[in-house]
Amino acid sequence: MRYKNLLLDKFQEEAIQSIEKNQSVVVSAPTGSGKTLIADYIINKDIKKGIKVIYTAPIKALSNQKYKDFCEEYGKEKIGLLTGDIVKNPTAPILIMTTEIYRNMALSGDPIMDTISYVVFDEIHYINDIERGYVWEESIIFSKPKVRFLCLSATIPNAKEFANWIEAIKKHKVHVVMHGKRTVPLEKKFFDTELGITSLKGINDIADIPDYNYIRGRKRSRRPRLKAPSHIDLIREIKDKLPCLFFNFSRKKCQENAHHLFKSNLFQPNPEIMHFVRKKLENSSQEIKNLESTKILLRTLPYGIAFHHAGLIPIIKDIIEELFAKGLINVLYTTETFAVGINMPAKSVCFESLRKFDGVNFRFLNSKEYFQIAGRAGRRGIDKEGFVYAMVDRRDFDYRLIKKITDIDKDPIRSQFKLSINTILNLIKNHEENEINQILKNNFFTFQKYGKGYAKIKRNMFAYRFEKIKKRLTKLNYIKNNRLTAKGEFSSQIYADEILIGEIFATDLYFNLNEHQILMVLACICYESREKTEFYKEYPSDILNQLKNALRKNSYTNKESRFNNLNALTSLIHPCYHNKNIFDIMENTNLLEGDLIRFFRQILDRINQIKKATEDERLKHMLRSIQDLVLNCLRDIDVV
Repeated sequence: MRYKNLLLDKFQEEAIQSIEKNQSVVVSAPTGSGKTLIADYIINKDIKKGIKVIYTAPIKALSNQKYKDFCEEYGKEKIGLLTGDIVKNPTAPILIMTTEIYRNMALSGDPIMDTISYVVFDEIHYINDIERGYVWEESIIFSKPKVRFLCLSATIPNAKEFANWIEAIKKHKVHVVMHGKRTVPLEKKFFDTELGITSLKGINDIADIPDYNYIRGRKRSRRPRLKAPSHIDLIREIKDKLPCLFFNFSRKKCQENAHHLFKSNLFQPNPEIMHFVRKKLENSSQEIKNLESTKILLRTLPYGIAFHHAGLIPIIKDIIEELFAKGLINVLYTTETFAVGINMPAKSVCFESLRKFDGVNFRFLNSKEYFQIAGRAGRRGIDKEGFVYAMVDRRDFDYRLIKKITDIDKDPIRSQFKLSINTILNLIKNHEENEINQILKNNFFTFQKYGKGYAKIKRNMFAYRFEKIKKRLTKLNYIKNNRLTAKGEFSSQIYADEILIGEIFATDLYFNLNEHQILMVLACICYESREKTEFYKEYPSDILNQLKNALRKNSYTNKESRFNNLNALTSLIHPCYHNKNIFDIMENTNLLEGDLIRFFRQILDRINQIKKATEDERLKHMLRSIQDLVLNCLRDIDVV
């Protein structure tokens, strides 16, 4: 079968045949094998019929890339983008959105749900994510019966079990397509300080050999402690296997490593790169060029050395991505977000470490994380094979564990289902009691535990959790007589911090707050506190004291620890309120520019939710004014 002048692989043809039969499809195929082409087939088919297709992605960066790609392919007028803070062309036949947005629409019964043929879930293995995995489950559970799914992932060892679950709860055929062969095979190696590029066995064979002094009993340690391997030494050894994506789990280290590699004089400058960068930045503000990250990149980029992480502003990330796509980057130091779906393959992938900090502890990667990143190696149609190198520090060496991680991806996807406040409010709002009891059994967790007999169980753990939270919501006056109160109706349209936002904006607490104070409240709700964040200038005022007093008097908000940040956050909000731009605000904090932009985008997202939820026209007017202030603050950057 041919499609768009391409001879399809067997797995692509198999998936398309199932789509033609109006079936859902779960596709498990390696990175770079052409899974997205199956989604493109659906879009190309349904766009001609005027039928809506939704393409969901786990991160905004991937949503933005797909938006650009599909706009080029089908025209801007046919493509929409919804990412919470950004809404473009929401009535378009093809809508690209984060999975959270789709879940919210499905859960609340948005009218658009009646017009959809297919939902594409890119990177469906995110269902494994401890924090966000439930979003994918609820997206499937609450989709309309006639909606079909295309679920894409590099590897799903238990794809059949996953498909059986969808088939059981949605009552339609779900076809599984497994394609295990990579288009470009991978060669996986390791890098050791002493041995250089070697095998895992090679490191294991030497790691435990005691030295002569140890044998004679003269020293306590078995071997002298080796220093950690050097990323520069590794790049020097693989100079014939570039371009390289060098993954590091620290933004700071990405920047430092790029600068260190630049100083090693391994590469010659390329005038084409600087010409490209100058042209891209010629209409940008001087403040962008004065950023520390930009200054470092302007030094390293001419040599084909770059870094990429969420702390950069959008235009800088775009420049790096375009240069990489053009083949002008030799080495790109990047965090793992670059491994999620963004189409930027390289000849080689390197890991600075197989350990990362997950927000709580340092831990080894799991096999799914390793193969997700490793899969970026090898460019289809260019390379005969891709190369993967993991740097190994002997202090962290665990042969059996590393072999398990890097040998094969055997980790199945597991349910992370949990009942949020928003889910419970919408269940009560949109479903009768008997329907709720069935929905509480429809999650993947219950199916994995009971198999096809899941529907026959009387109650499960989620029924008990539902009742417990329902009692709490009744006590707080969100529910009365098994129906939502006005406060409950409000919070059913809020998708994070539902009770906190409800206690402020669905009660009379906000009545005496002005726009400045409301903006401060939203800032505290959105701010993610980090130990090393610093604020250099605070702005105490009577307005702030009045706000603190109002929050103290409220029995709910006086227990909320996030409002302890009020003083510190004046560093960001006072200048924003007084029409300063993002670059002025950067002078008041050590927050990276990308993190600061994300903070203000989170405020915009909450504003949009509250505007939609409230019926108070005065509050809507105030929120629109606050929204304008935040957009004005972001005026000198590309907000997309």
